[in-house]
Amino acid sequence: MSVGTLTGLCPECETDLTTPPLVQGETIACPECMLTLRVEDVAEGRLSLQMVEVQLRDWGQ
Repeated sequence: MSVGTLTGLCPECETDLTTPPLVQGETIACPECMLTLRVEDVAEGRLSLQMVEVQLRDWGQ
């Protein structure tokens, strides 16, 4: 792992993720399953990630 990167694991597809520095509350997309993930915690270079439920709008069509 190079300096300035963080690692984590997608909770859905278990893909290993490597990202630039992020802070708690930021969101990223898993490149494998395209799920939106929120950073819950950052500790010792490891990300704790949680799925974000996306609600689609009903445009009445």
